[in-house]
Amino acid sequence: MKKENIYILGIESSCDDTSAAVLCNDEILSNVVADQKIHAEYGGVVPELASRAHQQNIVPVVHQALSGAGISKDQLSAIAFTRGPGLMGSLLVGTSFAKSLAYGLGIPLIDVNHMQAHILAHFIDEKGHQKPPFPFLAMTISGGHTQIVKVTNYFEMEVLGETIDDAVGEAYDKSGKTLGLGYPAGPEIDKRAQLGNPKAYKFTKPKVEGLNFSFSGLKTAILYFIQRETKANPKFIEENLNDICASIQYTIIGILMDKLKLAVKQTGIKHIAIGGGVSANSGIRKALKDAEKKHGWTTYIPKFEYTTDNAAMIAIVGYLKYLEKDFSDFDVMATARLKI
Repeated sequence: MKKENIYILGIESSCDDTSAAVLCNDEILSNVVADQKIHAEYGGVVPELASRAHQQNIVPVVHQALSGAGISKDQLSAIAFTRGPGLMGSLLVGTSFAKSLAYGLGIPLIDVNHMQAHILAHFIDEKGHQKPPFPFLAMTISGGHTQIVKVTNYFEMEVLGETIDDAVGEAYDKSGKTLGLGYPAGPEIDKRAQLGNPKAYKFTKPKVEGLNFSFSGLKTAILYFIQRETKANPKFIEENLNDICASIQYTIIGILMDKLKLAVKQTGIKHIAIGGGVSANSGIRKALKDAEKKHGWTTYIPKFEYTTDNAAMIAIVGYLKYLEKDFSDFDVMATARLKI
């Protein structure tokens, strides 16, 4: 007997990207993302501008996702949306739209934790990508989050460590701003780091107990270093940019890898899954691959388009929750500080 297909529409609007995806069972049929380039002018995301752009983008993005998937809205089994964490105004746009559409179609509504979705993106059925076995350690690194999570099953997760101040993506962006690079600065620092000497300049790693992270002190140390050097030589950045970027990246990767090694030691788990926008960084990916050989780890890195904020990861959580009949009430509210 043929299994009936389950079609899930996923909606993601937690920050500055409006995204909609359609999933058939655990396969992605479409994944549309509308980014907001206006924030580059301000060197960071402006919440009010983000929520206005979501209002403009959400209808055409959902329409494009349905068209790309080749289905009509009447074929949808359920609608999954990001409840949190994120920017409140942005979350409200996605939450309100998802509730209205699900109610109008008479189908279930499924709320999704954005951080869980980054982790469960590994379970999208994608050719050539292996799914991690339970239990595994997940490291989520992005502009707003840095976490190490022990994942026992799809919905049993324990945060072992997280940032106590800035996230790793903020460390990249704020360091990039100090160097006069554009926003977001992470990709530019990564590109230049590959051309520089990672040990040209030494930055002290913050001393944080356990598996928690701190990047605020590193960001400040880089700022003072640049101020001091440019005072002595106004052309210091221009003449040494690649080496500076390489040294910054080397320090950040060292911090992440030190914590991962400690997590593996404490848990005995050697299956490591990575997610979040910063996981696209080539230096971090190389460090993980090197750790496979050196420490006997098995690492899992999702397809690039599923690492940044996207609705495909929201849809896969929606599918897994649909199988459990874990639906939301229509009075569910967006939550800016939602925990795993």
